[in-house]
Amino acid sequence: MRTLFARAARLACVAAALTALPFAPLRAQDDATRAALAKALDALRASGDVASIPDADRFTIGNRDITKGSSVAGPVAVANGDLVVHGIVDGDAVSWHGDVVVAEGGVVRGNAIALVGKVRLEGGTVGGDVRALDGDLARTAAGDAATPTAGRVARSLTFAGAWLAVLLIVGIGVLVVASSNLDAVTDALEQGVGRALAVGLAGQLAIVPVVTVLCTALALTILGILLIPFAIVVYAIVVAGLLTLGFLAVARIIGRSTGSPVGASDRERRAASLRALVVGVIVLMAPWFLAASLAWSPMAHLIMRTIAVAITWVAATAGLGAALVSRGGVRRRVAPAAAKAMNAASWQTPTPVAGVVAARRPGASYSTPVRK
Repeated sequence: MRTLFARAARLACVAAALTALPFAPLRAQDDATRAALAKALDALRASGDVASIPDADRFTIGNRDITKGSSVAGPVAVANGDLVVHGIVDGDAVSWHGDVVVAEGGVVRGNAIALVGKVRLEGGTVGGDVRALDGDLARTAAGDAATPTAGRVARSLTFAGAWLAVLLIVGIGVLVVASSNLDAVTDALEQGVGRALAVGLAGQLAIVPVVTVLCTALALTILGILLIPFAIVVYAIVVAGLLTLGFLAVARIIGRSTGSPVGASDRERRAASLRALVVGVIVLMAPWFLAASLAWSPMAHLIMRTIAVAITWVAATAGLGAALVSRGGVRRRVAPAAAKAMNAASWQTPTPVAGVVAARRPGASYSTPVRK
């Protein structure tokens, strides 16, 4: 009798083992899936890319169908399968490595989110946001979360350094090919910063109306219509050139603490002008470098960036006004000493005065009468 019971017990154990054997790989696979899912969800939460997603234990493995007429409290989440909604999901509907399908008559009152999948609206409605994220979410999100602060600061400093290099190269080019225009704009700016600011602000406000009037005038003729694109390009180049010329003039004034020495050679004056320009550009770009160095702190970076934008705008506006007053550096003011010399008594007569040899007045022409 005991032998019979022992045999029966052994047969029962073998049967149970054989019954559970097919499900062992599935259980191991489910555990691996949940582990990968948990890793991906943790990375997504760390990156802040998805505002609200359920925990990994709320996901069911495989396809799931919310039947028509049924209502399920959310969030409803599936992994490695599609979530098909024919009924009502009172909350979020989330899928991982699958699609969220909102069929006709289906309602998702929350968000529909597909992680490595798609959200398909096939006649149903979604009350919240519809989002679909693709790619290796765990790797991407973990990489974004693990990006060191030093990397962001380095990128910001590199960007500011690139702009500094561009401005210095352009400034050197202007000194080489258009130094007289830069001198004229600098003189106009030295005459009155307030006036330059007012004219520059008016010029900024007139940029769009002027180009509008220009295009309208060209549109009156067939040939003019063809020239509109070229006119817009030329107009943009002129505006950019005036802004750059004015900005460099402001930088030159900032960097020029003292003028050229009296009796300095032309080479020394050029060297002093270049030095002043470089120093001024560095001073104007300093707030941008400071803002870049504060990239690790969003609030401090925002405040410093706002200050840098304000300083740059004031410099560009004043420079634009000076460029407009000087007509792009073509018109220069007459020095007071020269104006006084022009009005001196020695230039008022063609005959010698007190032993001074007669000379012609600058800018005037005289003809000698022929005696008959």
